[in-house]
Amino acid sequence: MEAYNVSAPLNFTLPPNFGKRPTDLALSVILVAMLLIMMLSLGCTMEFSKIKAHFWKPKGLAIALVAQYGIMPLTAFTLGKVFRLNNIEALAILICGCSPGGNLSNVFSLAVKGDMNLSIVMTTCSTFFALGMMPLLLYVYSRGIYEGDLKNKVPYGGIVLSLVLILIPCTIGIFINTKRPQYVRYVIKGGMIITLLLSVAVTVLSVINVGKSIMFVMTPHLWATSSLMPFIGFLLGYILSTLFRLSAQCSRTVSMETGCQNIQLCSTILNVTFPPEVIGPLFFFPLLYMICQLGEGCFLIAIFRCYEKMKPSKDKTKMIYTAATTEETITAALGNGTHKEECFPGTASLRPSGLDSEGQCGQLQSRKMKKTPVVSESF
Repeated sequence: MEAYNVSAPLNFTLPPNFGKRPTDLALSVILVAMLLIMMLSLGCTMEFSKIKAHFWKPKGLAIALVAQYGIMPLTAFTLGKVFRLNNIEALAILICGCSPGGNLSNVFSLAVKGDMNLSIVMTTCSTFFALGMMPLLLYVYSRGIYEGDLKNKVPYGGIVLSLVLILIPCTIGIFINTKRPQYVRYVIKGGMIITLLLSVAVTVLSVINVGKSIMFVMTPHLWATSSLMPFIGFLLGYILSTLFRLSAQCSRTVSMETGCQNIQLCSTILNVTFPPEVIGPLFFFPLLYMICQLGEGCFLIAIFRCYEKMKPSKDKTKMIYTAATTEETITAALGNGTHKEECFPGTASLRPSGLDSEGQCGQLQSRKMKKTPVVSESF
């Protein structure tokens, strides 16, 4: 495979005062508020005992971390090789692949009926481990692509802020679920409605802020890369967890966590590392990746929901099986004449202990006949 092409500075400029306009400030505030409300709602679905169980038996957590920091960086590096991307393009994709799991995975896990305790623990731990794993992975994979020192560009303050925005609202949600469970339903429902409304506002403001600039990044090879990365993450995350015999619920959770990346951290690194005239439209690559992972995640959720509706429920299957077994047993008993009468009037040897009179024995026989009218017809 040929080496990467060297990128020349691009004739590209961001919109005037990009990042300092009132709409940019409004977008940042709404994103933080939406994240806090969303994590508060998700925290209401968690329990301290189940969180503790995932730390005492960290099999699922370990598999998730291996998938997050093993599959995604390698996938990003490989796609850069396969599509023969230039240095800047390959680096933008690599930074996205080395980022920790994003909060969107928590919403997806809830939608596919995953283990929410595992999902939040995974997001928290992957973000915490990013303090060490991102510099290491960027150093290993960027050699030959970028001559500078990327490990010093990791936004440690942004990572810590992400941890705070996850842990504080989730802790409050867990407290509500433990101490005031009667309010949980209202908090979750209200939180999801507010999140949906804020998502519409975020979409509108993003279109206003970015405008036509994102069209520069929508080239065929970048579309293909940003589409394949989350899909491979979803697929390999599920396969890996299945191979290690995690439950279906936990496997779906690991899948969602692996495919979803923290786009905010990726954008921050690109903004800090490269000036706009060097990185050009690739500044908007994280936004393109977010569009792809959102669309593919919603598609997988729709498939899962359709499968749930077509699959017969376990209770219904168990009821049919139990009814069939009972009918076969009664039929066999009538055909073979194997039914034993527990008590006959006047037969002392078959009387249960404590029945000294034929009247008491008759009452017992009468009660038994009422319970099994079909069997009593043979006498």
